[in-house]
Amino acid sequence: MSDLRLTLPDGSVREMPAGSTGRDLAASIGAGLAKAALAIRVDGQVRDLDRPIEGDATVAILTDRDPAALELLRHSAAHILATAVRELFPGAGIGFGPPIEDGFYYDFQVDRPFTPEDLERIEKQMAAVAERDFPFVREVVDREAANRRFADDPLKLERIAELGDDETISVYTDGPFVDLCRGPHVPSTGRLRHFKLLHAAGAYWRGDERRQMLQRIYGTAWFKKEDLTAYLDRLEEARKRDHRVIGKQLDLFSIQEVVGPGLVFWHPKGAMVKWLLTRAVEDDNLRSGYDFVYTPNITREELFHISGHLPLYAENQFPAMGAGAGETEDVKYRVKPMNCPMHALIFKGQQRSYRDLPVRLSEVANVYRNERSGTLHGLLRVRGLSMDDAHIFCTLEQVEDEIFLCLGQVERLVREAFGFELDFEVSTRPPERLGGDEIWDRAERMLQMALERKGIPFRIDEGGGAFYGPKIDIKFRDAIGRLWQGPTIQLDFNLPERFELEYTGPDNRPHRPVMIHRAIYGTLERFTGNLIEHFAGAFPLWLAPEQVRVIPISDAQADAARAAGSRLRAAGIRMHVDAGHETLNYRIREAELQRVPYMAVIGQREADADSVAVRARGAGKKQEILGLDAFIERLRDEVARKAM
Repeated sequence: MSDLRLTLPDGSVREMPAGSTGRDLAASIGAGLAKAALAIRVDGQVRDLDRPIEGDATVAILTDRDPAALELLRHSAAHILATAVRELFPGAGIGFGPPIEDGFYYDFQVDRPFTPEDLERIEKQMAAVAERDFPFVREVVDREAANRRFADDPLKLERIAELGDDETISVYTDGPFVDLCRGPHVPSTGRLRHFKLLHAAGAYWRGDERRQMLQRIYGTAWFKKEDLTAYLDRLEEARKRDHRVIGKQLDLFSIQEVVGPGLVFWHPKGAMVKWLLTRAVEDDNLRSGYDFVYTPNITREELFHISGHLPLYAENQFPAMGAGAGETEDVKYRVKPMNCPMHALIFKGQQRSYRDLPVRLSEVANVYRNERSGTLHGLLRVRGLSMDDAHIFCTLEQVEDEIFLCLGQVERLVREAFGFELDFEVSTRPPERLGGDEIWDRAERMLQMALERKGIPFRIDEGGGAFYGPKIDIKFRDAIGRLWQGPTIQLDFNLPERFELEYTGPDNRPHRPVMIHRAIYGTLERFTGNLIEHFAGAFPLWLAPEQVRVIPISDAQADAARAAGSRLRAAGIRMHVDAGHETLNYRIREAELQRVPYMAVIGQREADADSVAVRARGAGKKQEILGLDAFIERLRDEVARKAM
């Protein structure tokens, strides 16, 4: 048999005997690499280290320095988890166990939910499985053999039945455990050293609430102990910043069972934050040349057949409602999940000239999406959404300038206002979509060119676009390094066609406009949840629902405190007078717990409304005596510097 010609990352070519593996290649390069090797990349595909290389190829040996190695380790950790569970719970059914961002999970069918004590036992058993250093052994089997291997596991038999006739069926064995899996894996269980089981939760089989409930165990795994420690510290910090906990502490919002999951009550303080964000984006829209519109919350479902949302978006929409009074029974209504069809109708409502374009329509509107109950999460995933929505109708030649306009709004309202670092992605055509490839080719290229001309680096998210067009998705990184989905700019050639939108061109003939969908915050709910966690509830002064807490040192200063509060309110400062009967230190501590930016203590030197002892949030006992007018001027200056 002829030798293999293997091209290494540095361009050199190494000849190896036919049937050689990645382990053989690593050993031929050096003992150090052989010891560190975890897997091999063959023509771009990661494979097991001991899998034979079939032919000439471009190859690279993966070590723990390779970005792909963590996913490999975590996939293997999921198998080690399943091995431990099967040893402790021999009758457990085995579902799926993939790597995920920062960790892994595995689904099990067991008689009862796992307890924290169970997780401790399982984690110790995982350590024992790793200590035994079982090799991960891959074997290709036929369908009949696979069915025999998993005859006692209906979850695996269901998956085997779905595999195509030409699909390779592989199983992996580590010690006593055998799993149906495509792989690849690290060479042996002993490579897992630094891991932690995090929690367990219920999860429907295949994500279908009509199927049985399984128990999902989540964990994380890292190559270095310090990386594991840093990650667990980040989790603890994230727990402290949980917007649901802080939202309750600060009385910002609630979600009440009698109304339904995913439907938000904005309490006065939370409503103030939402209003300030809304005002900021609407003020910027006015300066940027948008017109405001308001559209109905429900519509005949015929509108969504025209737009293509039915059937392509049906699973995210609430079911149809009956006809209105006096209408025939075959007429059905739906609550709107987005505003774009409504805005298309407004554009279509009058004759347009190329001189009128671009037309920019803006609406901060309530929309409703039928999200699965298991995915709902505080403000971050809801069913009732407030979208800072806008749609731009323009000529083909105007598209790039309009994208630049949207990017400028993102710069002002997200990066400059809050100091977020931004990551950009161009999300391309999904499998189910409207329109032909020629339209999608043009739209995707226009988005990429706009970012390139702005000098903005971006990634490609293959298949991540909306069903009607590709989009620029912008993510922002918060104070503890997490990425959140934020603004989106979507380019659409399809809805103008479906709605037969037209404008009269300079040739006096009808032309189709291009439609740009854009949201800066995305939804006010999710963005507010992001901000709560980013600032840990300590909003900047311009956004704080309560900017100043006025605190008299005793009842004798109560009238002076109320007078100071009146002057602050008249100056446009959001304030609250705390004239309670608790001790001064208690009331100051309460203001700190409520993350109030400033405390104005009345009576430190004299009981009048013109002298205040100012304490800034987080400054401890440090304070300075100011005249009230000087304090008001300081507040105004700070808001002017930091607000949009």
